[in-house]
Amino acid sequence: MKYVLRTIDICKNYKDFKALNGLTMNVPQGSIYGFVGKNGAGKTTLIRLVCGMQLPTSGELELYGAKLTDNKEMSRSRRRMGAVVETPSIYYDMTAVDNLKQQYRILGLPSFDGIDDILKLVGLEDTGKKKAKHFSLGMRQRLGIAIALCGDPDMLVLDEPINGLDPQGIIEIRELILKLNRERKITVLISSHILDELAKLATHYGFIDKGRIIREMSAEDLESACRKCMRINVTDTAVLAKVLDDMGLEYTIIDDSHADIYAKPNITQLSMALANENCEVLTVEEHDESLESFYISLVGGAGND
Repeated sequence: MKYVLRTIDICKNYKDFKALNGLTMNVPQGSIYGFVGKNGAGKTTLIRLVCGMQLPTSGELELYGAKLTDNKEMSRSRRRMGAVVETPSIYYDMTAVDNLKQQYRILGLPSFDGIDDILKLVGLEDTGKKKAKHFSLGMRQRLGIAIALCGDPDMLVLDEPINGLDPQGIIEIRELILKLNRERKITVLISSHILDELAKLATHYGFIDKGRIIREMSAEDLESACRKCMRINVTDTAVLAKVLDDMGLEYTIIDDSHADIYAKPNITQLSMALANENCEVLTVEEHDESLESFYISLVGGAGND
């Protein structure tokens, strides 16, 4: 697998505080990599390092094969990347077109060719002379992404792009990110703490807690980990475990009275088998673990290592 971004044991210290603590991650080319963590976990710090806004205290970072120690190659690699970090870098007294023209000048591009195409891509082609200060929050976020697309980057870095947006704005940003990834083959590194929304986008995940990656996995692996099951409430899970073993069913015991069964057993047959062992079925319901609950279980496990 080819990676566009790799970090190895990255640390970032602010005096005695370790914002990043040996973080290692791998972003596959062509992926939408969901960078998952609660506020303060180190997501924005890592993104600042990737974008060259700060330098790590220690560790290695590679972008398209270029290392931090090779300033010339790293600078060239970063020109292949666009970013929206924290808030979109837009000029509020300018129109959408003038914002993009300004970015073209900053990048030293020879002409304004492509600006109309970018605005159409992000759905801002009809904003005319309307200044950015009169845009909705969602429109400003899309303008920020449009600016990041100037220079035709191969990779986008988006820091909490749906934060504060209304439901319609969230849908628009989601559809735009998917379009950029599928049609333009742009690799996207996206940080978010709105995990259920991220689950509609990401092809890969990196779960971060206390400045380090505690697990990386593909969307397929996550779907398997968060698979549907039957959650059963019984009077004795020790008896339930014995009966399920005899039936050859896969399960997880949660506590003394609850378990998850990864199949759809014949409830009548199961109830009768349990009744013969003096165990009563109290409730049965379908259960599907969310990304949020999976992350919480990961963080809880990491804290107990």
